[in-house]
Amino acid sequence: MTSVIRTRARLLAVAGAVLIMWCAGIFAPSQSAAAASYVPISGAGSTWSYNAIHEWITDVAQFGMTVNYADVGSSTGRSEFAQGTVDWGASEIPYGVQDGNNYDPPPNRGYAYMPDTAGGTTFMYNLTIGNQRVTNLRLSGATIAGIFTNKITMWNDPAIAADNPGLTLPAIRIIPVVRSDGSGATAEFTQWMVATQPSAWNAYCSVVGRNPCTQTSTYPVQPGTAMVGQAGDLGVSGYVSQQQADGAIGYVEFSYALETGFPVALVLNAAGYYTEPTPENVAVSLLKAQINMNKGSADYLTQDLSQVYTDTDPRTYPLSNYSYMILPTDSSFGLSSAKGYTLGAFGSYLLCQGQQQVDQLGYSALPINLVEAGYAQLQQIPGNQVASASTSFIQGCNNPTFSTNGTNTLADNDPQPPACDKQGPTQCSTATGGAPGSGGANGSTSSATASASASSSSSSSASSSPSPSVGNGSSSSTHPASSSSSSSSSSSSSSTSSGSSGSTGTTGSSGTTGSTGTTGTSGATGSTGTSGSVVTPNAGSSCDANTGLCVASSGNPAALSGTSANTGTSAGTTPTGPQIVNGEPVAAPTSLGDGAQVALMALAAALLVGIGLVPPLIAQGNTRRRRRGPPPNGPTDYR
Repeated sequence: MTSVIRTRARLLAVAGAVLIMWCAGIFAPSQSAAAASYVPISGAGSTWSYNAIHEWITDVAQFGMTVNYADVGSSTGRSEFAQGTVDWGASEIPYGVQDGNNYDPPPNRGYAYMPDTAGGTTFMYNLTIGNQRVTNLRLSGATIAGIFTNKITMWNDPAIAADNPGLTLPAIRIIPVVRSDGSGATAEFTQWMVATQPSAWNAYCSVVGRNPCTQTSTYPVQPGTAMVGQAGDLGVSGYVSQQQADGAIGYVEFSYALETGFPVALVLNAAGYYTEPTPENVAVSLLKAQINMNKGSADYLTQDLSQVYTDTDPRTYPLSNYSYMILPTDSSFGLSSAKGYTLGAFGSYLLCQGQQQVDQLGYSALPINLVEAGYAQLQQIPGNQVASASTSFIQGCNNPTFSTNGTNTLADNDPQPPACDKQGPTQCSTATGGAPGSGGANGSTSSATASASASSSSSSSASSSPSPSVGNGSSSSTHPASSSSSSSSSSSSSSTSSGSSGSTGTTGSSGTTGSTGTTGTSGATGSTGTSGSVVTPNAGSSCDANTGLCVASSGNPAALSGTSANTGTSAGTTPTGPQIVNGEPVAAPTSLGDGAQVALMALAAALLVGIGLVPPLIAQGNTRRRRRGPPPNGPTDYR
């Protein structure tokens, strides 16, 4: 009897365990199985894109993805992808470009280009007048070319003075800082000079012995000059930001200027305005980028920026461009299906949700035309599980540049520049880049042009006189990165006719604000400087680029950013802090399920209780019978 009961109890326990495991399978989140299918993937290349790529890699780790990336420069990245030492590459330069006498042939493995980051190549500088740092420098294309070909060697050169009527620049030597390694930033910069300043670049090629005189990814340094070569964007920005590097200027991606807390030069565009590479300005600029849409071409999705250089939109930043991911399209070099699946998921994330953070890093989110084309490239990766229908992908794509109906909202909402940024006798004193008092210094590049985009509601912003010597500056005795102020916790009670503080932010200890000349404190810390060269209009108004006059309209208030008249806080800025991301794939149930599932769970619970209670009760009963002995009428057959 005892053995039979024990056998039945064991069978009951096994059946209950099977039922419990089956129920657990119903309710287990599907992402566990999906995450287990991810495998580590590796990439190498662009330092220009590194800050964005690093952010994406950090984000996707929560989904079980391990993505490794080496920021070794575009040229090395293309080489490593061609040799199969990495699964994907990142570069601003496509294969097949003639670089002097050097030719970089396409790899023997299958590949495709996918846009990943957009931004601007900027000119970060370290310049002081007395003990004040200059933060509102303006440079024309001819002046930039003269500096980087060693024809303009002093900061008080007449050409620089003509760009900066509001500054009296010091008679100190210019130190041009260029890339010493093969880089996409150098290729983009020299291609711009080839297209827009050919005489200056051709003359420089003759001096350094470069023939033929093409664009190059490795900048030729002229011996016997003040020019300095540094490896990587980090090397260039690190050199320029040294306290002892007064007079230095180098070209870097905008994000590096933001990180180091230094200003960037406003660059003169074809419309006659000096502009900064804000996310909005870059988005407007790249609408003129000519993209190779021939899917049969080896250069599919590569860019022709010649029309960006000559765009007459006042908001254009001339050196806007985008970088590529180089994706594998076959299984060469042991690319497994699991790697292809992981790379496809990573690419899907960066095209959509990943673009939400890039403006805070100094880039511009990709517009819808590049996202759609990039999504099609992901479908070529072996082993990818990207959905074939792009329409549903776009509708669910959490990209900040477009709505679900395809409207390019970021470019549409970009404000016009103020009149004081127009080439002429006046000069805005608004800080740029990551300098204290700028939008970038306060952690939001999307509003970095707020004060520059806002004009007086009753008079031209040109009536605000810039500082006659330094503009919006900070003390040179303190590193700008460490002297950046925190946001003010107090609110401002200024009206719409009073000026905004700094560029968009709430930093700077005190300064003259607005065209009305009222003075007030708007920052917690920071150094003294003239701020708010133009006045912040009410949300919902629009400003004429030529007159600086603002009028009320029924347009989208998000089209204008700046300091709120009621609170003194920045309008239209992106929240800081942890980001909530929508990863792929995540498919956790939102409820307990239907009635049948609930009933199964209840049955499983009952079985679990039975398994725990029945065997001890049976054992206890058997023990009592053995103690009493056999029944009076002899043993009973329980079979």
